Amino acid sequence: MPGAPVNLSNLTALSPLDGRYASKAEPLRDYLSESALIRYRTLVEVKWLKQLAEDPTVTGLPKLDESTNKVLHTLIEDFNLEDAQQVKALESRTNHDVKAVEYFLRDKLCESKTLSTELEAYIHFACTSEDINNLSYALMLRDVREHVLLPEMRNLISDLRALAHEFAEIPMLSRTHGQPASPTTLGKELANFVYRLSKQSLDFELVEIFGKCNGAVGNFNAHTVAYPNTNWIQFSKDFIESLGLKYAPYTTQIEPHDWIADYCQALIRHNTVLLDLCRDLWGYVSLGYFRPRVVAGEVGSSTMPHKVNPIEFENAEGNLGIANALLSFLAEKLPQSRWQRDLTDSTALRNIAVALGHGFIAISSCRHGVSKLEADYTTIQKDLDNSPEVLAEAVQTVMRSCGIPDAYEQLKELTRGRDITADSLTMFIADLNIPEEARSRLETLTPADYVGLAAQLARNI
Repeated sequence: MPGAPVNLSNLTALSPLDGRYASKAEPLRDYLSESALIRYRTLVEVKWLKQLAEDPTVTGLPKLDESTNKVLHTLIEDFNLEDAQQVKALESRTNHDVKAVEYFLRDKLCESKTLSTELEAYIHFACTSEDINNLSYALMLRDVREHVLLPEMRNLISDLRALAHEFAEIPMLSRTHGQPASPTTLGKELANFVYRLSKQSLDFELVEIFGKCNGAVGNFNAHTVAYPNTNWIQFSKDFIESLGLKYAPYTTQIEPHDWIADYCQALIRHNTVLLDLCRDLWGYVSLGYFRPRVVAGEVGSSTMPHKVNPIEFENAEGNLGIANALLSFLAEKLPQSRWQRDLTDSTALRNIAVALGHGFIAISSCRHGVSKLEADYTTIQKDLDNSPEVLAEAVQTVMRSCGIPDAYEQLKELTRGRDITADSLTMFIADLNIPEEARSRLETLTPADYVGLAAQLARNI
C-alpha cells in the first residue's frame, strides 16, 4: 500500500531506540512515535471543529448532531495503527502531513455518512498547520512527562531513598579531591542524590506547557475576515485551556518554543545530576564498597571470567550524554525562527523523541544498576581502619575549642604528606594540654565513629 511504513526489525533499525533498546523504549511509543503524533493531530482537529460548532457566532456551522459527535469521539478514542497508516497513505499523495489528517477526517465522516457540505468546510477552519502541530507536540510532551518520565524519575528516587535508609548508619570513608576525607555514611551519600533528583524532577514537572491557535502569522487574519463579530482571542484562549495547556497570546506563525527550551533545560539539569550519581556509584563499585549482584548466565568479560561489571551505570552515562547533547541543541535552536516562520524547527523538533528516549533508557538502566547493588561492609570498614589521618580534623577542632591558637598548624605538621598511624595520633593526643574529658573523647574516637549527623540526615530524607 502506498505510504505504508516499512516493516523493520530490531536488526535493521538505524537507531538503537528502535533496535537494541526497542523493548526498553516501548513505554514511549504511545506518546512520541509518528503514530502518536498523528493521533494527537487528529485530536486537535476534532476538538477545534467541535468548539467551532458550539459557538453561536460561527453561524455557518450548525451544532453537531449526536451521530456526528459519536463518530468524532470514536475517531479520537479508538485511533489505531491502521488509522495512522491511512493518514500516511494520504500524505504520500499530498506531501503534507497535516493536510493528510484533514483529508483523513473528511473521509472518515464521509464513510459514516455524517459529512455535510457545511461540516466539510469547517474541518481545519482558519488554521495554519502550525496551529495543529504546536498543540500536538505540546500534548505529546505533557503526556509523556506525566505518564512515563516523571513516574520513572520518582521510581528511581524511591529506590535510592530505600537504600539511603537501609545504609543510613553504615560509615564509609569520604574522598575529596580523590583523597581520604572526613567520614560519612553510605546512606547519607545516597540521600544527597535523593534530595537533588527530587528537586530537579519537581522543576521539570512545573515547566508550563504553552500552545497557540491564531492563524498564519498569529494575528487571526482569516478568522476576523470570515467572522468579524467573534471574539477570536477569547475563543482561542478557551480552546487552548480546554486542552489543559497555557495560552500563548503573542506568536508569529509558530508558537515560539520558549517553553520547550525550558522543558529541555529542566531535563538537562535532571540528567546532569543523574550522571553524577552514575559516576559516583561506578566509583564505589570500583573501590569495592558495592558489589553488583551476580546474575546467573550473565558474562562480565569475554576473556576475564571473574568480572562483574557496573555496566548499567556505564550504559546510563552514555545515554545521558546523547540525551543532553540533543536536548541542549533543541533548547538553543527551537526558540529561533527567521521572521514569521521557517521550517528548521520542524526538522529539529522531530528528534525530541530521540532525546527523551535516551534519557528514559538512562533512568531505567540506573534503576536496574541500583537494584543489583550489595554493600561490602568488610571493604568499607578496612578503608576506614587504614585512614586514621582523617581524625586530624576532629583533633584540631577540639584543640581550637580548648583555646589552643595554632591547632591547625600543629596537625598540619603532624599529618600533611605523611603516613599516620592510630598509635602516632594517640601519642599526639596524649601530649595535648586539654581537659581530660576532651582527651578521652578524642582517644576513643575512630574513623567509623566520626560521621557527624550523617546517619540522621540519611534517615530524614
